[in-house]
Amino acid sequence: MAMTRSLEVKGKPVGGGKEPLICAPLVGRDEAAVVGELDAIVAKQPDLLEWRVDFFAGIPETGRVVDMAQEIRKSAAGIPIIFTRRSIREGGETIGISEEQVLALYLAVARSGAVDFIDYELSSEPKHFQQAVELARETGTKLIASFHNFQKTPPADEIVAKFVAMEKAGADIAKVAVMPQGLEDVLTVLQATLEGQKKISLPIISMSMGAYGSLSRLFGWVFGSSVSFAVGQKASAPGQVPIEDMKKVLEVLQRSLKGG
Repeated sequence: MAMTRSLEVKGKPVGGGKEPLICAPLVGRDEAAVVGELDAIVAKQPDLLEWRVDFFAGIPETGRVVDMAQEIRKSAAGIPIIFTRRSIREGGETIGISEEQVLALYLAVARSGAVDFIDYELSSEPKHFQQAVELARETGTKLIASFHNFQKTPPADEIVAKFVAMEKAGADIAKVAVMPQGLEDVLTVLQATLEGQKKISLPIISMSMGAYGSLSRLFGWVFGSSVSFAVGQKASAPGQVPIEDMKKVLEVLQRSLKGG
């Protein structure tokens, strides 16, 4: 029985419907660094790549970003790509462009056909989020609505409410990442994920961050989280586990769940 919902690209499930999907981040500061990461990561065969463009020094130059996105596409060996600008308020890097320029950048990259998913934060102004919904639909990309709290873990009902709000706002995938203060908070995220699957029809991505949170990255899929972020070369958030280690743990868990 499937524990998670599939992410799809052009009507086909990513990774052939395997669960969870493993996503590795690209966080290079310039073209050479991103290409170096790609070479190292693609060989490890993750199911998804996430380009965190807020790390990229060339973010003010749309043409440079589009060129880099297309280079990533060429070198990704068919691995689907998530395009993400993480804001400062949700743990991202400082960038020197306005929100309108960010959305224009998203549109240019999506129109280029270089990416399959865009990640945009639910905490953005409603008018901006609606623009993200519209550009995703126009370009045929899938929209991941996301929420991050690097200070604490909200109660389970608040996390579930975020999932519901993401679906209502027009997202294709709902993502929540929060910081635990103790093991109880990891349980809160798992509980909210399980409950969220009953409340919405979208695929859910959820995780605790930090050391305790690494547990959720390893077995959160059992509770319904479709994607786990793992380190290909450099981490983009605290608690990410190396791809090689994650694959070993997943193999053991999946074998045990099948009864041997």
